[in-house]
Amino acid sequence: MNIGFSFRRPTETVRMKIISITNTIHDIVEIEWLKQSEAVHRQLRPALPVEYVGRMRSVFGSGADMVVGVRDGKVCGIAVFRIIENTYSGRELYCDDLVTDETLRSTGVGHALIDHMEKLAIDCDCDYLTLDSGTQRHQAHKFYFREGMTIPAFHFSKPLKK
Repeated sequence: MNIGFSFRRPTETVRMKIISITNTIHDIVEIEWLKQSEAVHRQLRPALPVEYVGRMRSVFGSGADMVVGVRDGKVCGIAVFRIIENTYSGRELYCDDLVTDETLRSTGVGHALIDHMEKLAIDCDCDYLTLDSGTQRHQAHKFYFREGMTIPAFHFSKPLKK
């Protein structure tokens, strides 16, 4: 599914297309766009394995989907997400990764990706749109607050592999 977005910056209108990398059964349907998204994705997740497509195929196999924002033939942002259901929040669209190319931040890319996921969440009868963000990512937190998100809980983790 390709969806066009238009949003305003102070001096210009920016056009961006949202392209689904996966279909409804989590198969890769846009392999070239997936490959082109790797550099942007690594800006958030530099420790992704060398075999990027293989890792993403595994992530999609566990129920995730992915979209990319494309402007002028280049990937400018990505979102990896999944629908989950739990006792705390009910049904939610959980965003694993949301990243805008560092050279394009504050240009509406992240907003368009959040907006896209929010519409999907509503269509899927979700109660929430959720994500986790590293405690050091202060600029990202300001963005999430502007997008209407709140911090309802702490997320704790314990490494099991060294």
